[in-house]
Amino acid sequence: MTRRGLRTLGMALPLLIGAPVLCANTYDPVAATEATVLAGNARFTILTPELIRMEWSPRREFEDRASFVFVNRRLPVPKFSTERENGWLTIATEKLVLRYRDSAGRFGPDNLSVTLTLNGKPVTWHPGMEDTGNLKGTYRTLDSISGGLPLPPGLVSRDGWVVVDDSKRLLFDKVEGTDWPWAADRDQADALDSYFFGYGHDYPRAIRDFTRVAGRIPLPPRYAFGTWWSRYWAYSDEELRQLVRDFRANDVPLDVLVVDMDWHLDGWTGYTWNPKYFPDPDGFLKWVRDQGLKVTLNLHPAAGVGKHEAAFDDVARHMGLDPDSVDNVPFDCTDPRYVETYFKDIHHPLERRGVDFWWIDWQQGTSLKHGKMPSVDPLPWLNYLHWTDMERNAERRGLRPMLFSRWGKLGSHRYQIGFSGDTYNNWESLAFQPYFTSTAANVAYPFWSHDIGGHMPGPVEPELYARWIQWGALSPILRTHTTKNVAAERRLWKFPEDVYRVAKEAFHLRYALIPYIYTSARRSYDEALPLCRPLYYEWPEMQQAYGHTDTYLFGDQLLVAPVLRPANEISGQVRVKLWIPPGKWTNWFSGDTYTGPAEASLLVPLDEIPMFVR
Repeated sequence: MTRRGLRTLGMALPLLIGAPVLCANTYDPVAATEATVLAGNARFTILTPELIRMEWSPRREFEDRASFVFVNRRLPVPKFSTERENGWLTIATEKLVLRYRDSAGRFGPDNLSVTLTLNGKPVTWHPGMEDTGNLKGTYRTLDSISGGLPLPPGLVSRDGWVVVDDSKRLLFDKVEGTDWPWAADRDQADALDSYFFGYGHDYPRAIRDFTRVAGRIPLPPRYAFGTWWSRYWAYSDEELRQLVRDFRANDVPLDVLVVDMDWHLDGWTGYTWNPKYFPDPDGFLKWVRDQGLKVTLNLHPAAGVGKHEAAFDDVARHMGLDPDSVDNVPFDCTDPRYVETYFKDIHHPLERRGVDFWWIDWQQGTSLKHGKMPSVDPLPWLNYLHWTDMERNAERRGLRPMLFSRWGKLGSHRYQIGFSGDTYNNWESLAFQPYFTSTAANVAYPFWSHDIGGHMPGPVEPELYARWIQWGALSPILRTHTTKNVAAERRLWKFPEDVYRVAKEAFHLRYALIPYIYTSARRSYDEALPLCRPLYYEWPEMQQAYGHTDTYLFGDQLLVAPVLRPANEISGQVRVKLWIPPGKWTNWFSGDTYTGPAEASLLVPLDEIPMFVR
């Protein structure tokens, strides 16, 4: 027996309104019957020749609803054969052989195995085996991290296989009070539900097929790949206008204006413009539009809606409360009624006034203090809600959804763009970011945005800022940021002349590359091939591709090894050692051509970036 999914409830999981906005498709969580094989209390679903879903249920009731990660199981059925002999079931695809001892109970090393071929040799997995070669994924936030941290497992491994345990993840279902696919707990706490990825070292194919079952990577709007100005500061509207004028006067390009939390009344949570700083918000937003800029506002929604908010009366009445009898409407993103008023009465009016997208700066933990479903982690759920609201909002029809938020674990690739959090501004933090960003390819998360220049404590030495800018110009998103420290500076033209010059040149290089970057981002949508990716994606059988973690491919044609440490005090240069992959590569700045594979050692002055063109 199966628990039928949203398709049989009359609502396939919609993650997009209209294909032209290049976000996703309408997905169906119910696999074709011909793709499934039953064996006692187990069910196996052959999704691709390298990907098999493995379920075990004590009640023989199998789950067809979409999970928070796996939303589409309706794929073309690959060729496979089945054989039953001496109590064993064998399923063979072109790439894998699965063996299960029929009616043997819960999956274990004695009753289940999957074998694949890696470099001409058989590799066999059993439940409980450690994935020692996992190439890691990404992390929720770098808040308060100085330097780096260990990363959790990703979807690719040098062992040739990865198993994703989906058994405890929440599901999407139809619930009373809304037509949205909504969060639901699983019915069987002791059931098993996992996915075997047996792609060997074909890492790009593994990630591509992951997005076939977990949703495509949306293509951000073009403006996202320009420059973002961001700073935690209580700016007035006139100060922001002057800032934009200064960008123009100093020949520094700008596309996105990030307005941090002081746009609203005092407190972490707020939705009402602070007249102290923005006496005419409509006039300010119109001026921003007239400048050809986009604007995003910061959100910390955990405190609900207080009596001081302009929308409080409408929100309270929508929730069936008397505005004169209560002081606060508690936040509950699992209540469809609250979510309806959250968007209808708070966010949509602000969007109509000119807010282009939202920065969900959630920091309040992984569970709800108030809510109908304590099992819901608010961050990924808010990401889903905001993204889906942008898709469903008729006033935004034809516009690509845009979201700026923290990583919400596997499946978050459907809701770009990632905010990596408040790092320390030191060389160690800069040195970690290229590895952190390219490794996120292993969970199909291609659009990390870092605090360029670092966040805490604020002041950044000029050389470090120049190198951070150069890395940011060759990263997915170029967004400067810092904390509320009067000594902290991020305006390029306020730094020494040599730093200002090279930082501005990096900005201009970024804009010269935008057609290339935008095309590469489109490949993320079409093929799940991230803009920044590790070298082992293309050279998986070469040991050097795994050892140079601070070098990455930037699209198909560029190889980048950013400068991540200070220069020699006497020469003013930095020695950078890197691996040149097979083929011919030309140094963008010097014109020197290298034929790989080879080791290279460069002396890099402040006005150059180790960047090579294939």
